[in-house]
Amino acid sequence: MTSGPAFLERFSTLAPGYDALLCDVWGVVHNGLASFAPAADALARFRALGGTVVLISNAPRPGEWVVRQLDRLGVARAAYDAIVTSGDVTRRHIAARPRKTVFHLGPERDVSIFDGLNLRFGKLDDADYAVCTGLCDDERETPEHYRALLAAMRARALFMLCANPDLVVERGDRLVYCAGALADLYRTLGGEVLYAGKPHRPIYDEALAAVASLRGRAPALDRVLAIGDSVRTDVHGAASLGVDCLFVTAGIHAEELGGRDDPDADALGRLFAAADERPTWVTTKLVW
Repeated sequence: MTSGPAFLERFSTLAPGYDALLCDVWGVVHNGLASFAPAADALARFRALGGTVVLISNAPRPGEWVVRQLDRLGVARAAYDAIVTSGDVTRRHIAARPRKTVFHLGPERDVSIFDGLNLRFGKLDDADYAVCTGLCDDERETPEHYRALLAAMRARALFMLCANPDLVVERGDRLVYCAGALADLYRTLGGEVLYAGKPHRPIYDEALAAVASLRGRAPALDRVLAIGDSVRTDVHGAASLGVDCLFVTAGIHAEELGGRDDPDADALGRLFAAADERPTWVTTKLVW
């Protein structure tokens, strides 16, 4: 894609070229409130041809939680083989820090990320480090509401483990802030942050390990395709990993691209130019 974005009409034309998909969830398979049946169908058809699908999500919760969410939204389990989340990666980092007191920055609904870890929680002044899973009220708050709190954390030189590097995510037809927005603000204040999910390597290593376990051997990277709707996480993550990427325009960038059904090619070119990143292919929605 040297002269501009080349659109792919149907995923079926690409499918034979790959053994495994690392597919984003939010924005590709569902929007938080409703599932996208054509996307689930495309993934199931890929699996029926012998392909392996690992869903890779920046959800700040364990993979089992995402499975239950997909069940509620009507996404058939035939659409995927396994799920790896930034919540899973976060749990491994927490487990590697035993006997430490944790300050949890995030909503009550995210506490499942800590299940079974036998943690000691504390207030900011008592904590050894912080785990950020999101804004406490992402319907009303912005990262600026947390500037004073983050400044207090920085004064204590608290290390932050960010369980969801996304800046925003779709909820229906709206965008709401995620933990990554708080983590980025903390970094601008001089705070130390470890990002557990995309576009950083740890979550991809776990996803590739899952593919290797399912297929009996590690996949060749030129036979792996990443699918996602975020330039910052999905396109950049795929480029860093060294795999091809299919970019879905009808996701978090839809409004800046002029709409979900007919994205503007010039706007798309500007988006990639600003990020200095280009996917291998572009499609409006994941459709077989």
